[in-house]
Amino acid sequence: MSSITIGKDIRVNRLGFGAMRLCGPGIWGWPADRENALRVLRRAVELGVEFIDTADAYGPNVNEEQIAQALYPYPAGLTIATKGGSTRPGPSEWRRDGRPAHLAKACEGSLRRLRLERIDLYQLHAVDVNVPLEDQVGALRKLRDEGKIRYVGLSNVNLEQLQSAQRIVEIASVQNNYNVGNRASEPILQYCEANGIAFIPYFPLDAGDITTLEALEPVAAAHGATVFQVGLAWLLHHSPAALPIPGTSSLDHLAENVAARTLTLSEREYGALDRLAAV
Repeated sequence: MSSITIGKDIRVNRLGFGAMRLCGPGIWGWPADRENALRVLRRAVELGVEFIDTADAYGPNVNEEQIAQALYPYPAGLTIATKGGSTRPGPSEWRRDGRPAHLAKACEGSLRRLRLERIDLYQLHAVDVNVPLEDQVGALRKLRDEGKIRYVGLSNVNLEQLQSAQRIVEIASVQNNYNVGNRASEPILQYCEANGIAFIPYFPLDAGDITTLEALEPVAAAHGATVFQVGLAWLLHHSPAALPIPGTSSLDHLAENVAARTLTLSEREYGALDRLAAV
């Protein structure tokens, strides 16, 4: 499958772009080369990317501003997904705030920075253990009912949390760390596939885990591809529910990532990669 449906009616190509790495070091502030970040975003759309993932915590705020600066007015068919519920006291520091008042304020800020009247997919960045889950998800349901977001998604959740959230509001997507070398979220992926929920794997190569990379090298060499392309090709083949969002600040790497959509491995190679990590 070359495309995927999010919710009932958002159809996008099944390889998105994670914009987080366009921020400065530690996902903090603006990058040294601001224009390059804008070029990468524009080139992603030119290459057929129809789904861009961001969050108010990336920068913070910087990433959403970059997207609007580069792409607004947005071309038809482009979906911008963002997240709320994380706060940033400093570079490489991440905290959670799932209070309904914070989520409402965060969503308003994202609407303003992205120059949108409604966000197509708004995700809870991470569950705040200090706030009842029903309050956090209920806040997103309220934002949906107010017309500020179209679909609700979750990120960094377990299966029990996903199922609990579904009893409160329709969940259109789950975004978790998942890749050929890290299958901890395999039960969640299978649940999403069975229930028509888009599964958005981030860190599609475990941020360069050396064991995973070494295992992919022979397959990559056989196809004249990079290990990153092989990892993405495996994700696309492994489940029709998967919507990988590889991120980069390099135009060359962006082109390589998008090219993974056309890479086809043999069934023997897919099988060997399937056995790479224990579920």
